[in-house]
Amino acid sequence: MPPAELELRYYAVLGLVSEASRMALDYFNRSDSLGITMKGAQDWLTVADGKVEDFLRQRLAVLFPTDAIIGEEGGGTASDAVWIIDPIDGTSNFARGDRNWCISIGFLLNGVPEIGIIAAPAMQEVYCARRGQGATMNGQPIKVSGATDITRAYVELGWSTRVPAANYLAVIERGYKAGASMKRSGSGALGICHVAIGRSEAYAELHINAWDVAAGLVIASEAGAAVNDFFAGEGVSKGNPVLCCTPALKPQLEAITGIR
Repeated sequence: MPPAELELRYYAVLGLVSEASRMALDYFNRSDSLGITMKGAQDWLTVADGKVEDFLRQRLAVLFPTDAIIGEEGGGTASDAVWIIDPIDGTSNFARGDRNWCISIGFLLNGVPEIGIIAAPAMQEVYCARRGQGATMNGQPIKVSGATDITRAYVELGWSTRVPAANYLAVIERGYKAGASMKRSGSGALGICHVAIGRSEAYAELHINAWDVAAGLVIASEAGAAVNDFFAGEGVSKGNPVLCCTPALKPQLEAITGIR
């Protein structure tokens, strides 16, 4: 794909995310409009999830009709050029009135993440990146913390019901024994962005879906983070483990999480 076509996609979707952010924030500010249901244990769903994804799907289909689209709510099948959407990442936070949620859109070309845009409208933050061109937050360049001491590191560990709780508890135990501070904030996409901007040193999850990381991994990589090969094998369709961290701590974090 010529660079001009990638640039067109980047700026077009930046505009779409701005519109989708206003839509999502309107729902967030009117809690009586959320229509909250549960897809499973701690797996929240609101009306906003479906509405935002439908909006993005419809606009992308008009703008780029030959591109495939995969969304958390509507599914889809990958192709050489595919958009991967999480309309509201951190839905449990969104439904509870916690501002730590976001809209995430990533674009993969021939299996390689090329574009990542993540908007956290309740916090007035927009993270953007294109492969090879750096990463920004609200237009300003960002980079990882560069920490080298695990005893000063914040490590965020996501959680999935697809993995036994004992596995997560073992990671937490190894993390604390190494001297790291372990936390969980409820949004994988923003957790990865927080590594990119240096608010934490690592984000890890033993199983996570592509829509949670497709945009964030471009952003973090362009900010200097070390990331595992999430899209290997069936990562797009079935998910994989993810590790995203400041580079100097990668060996220790691989040992703590078991993710390589």
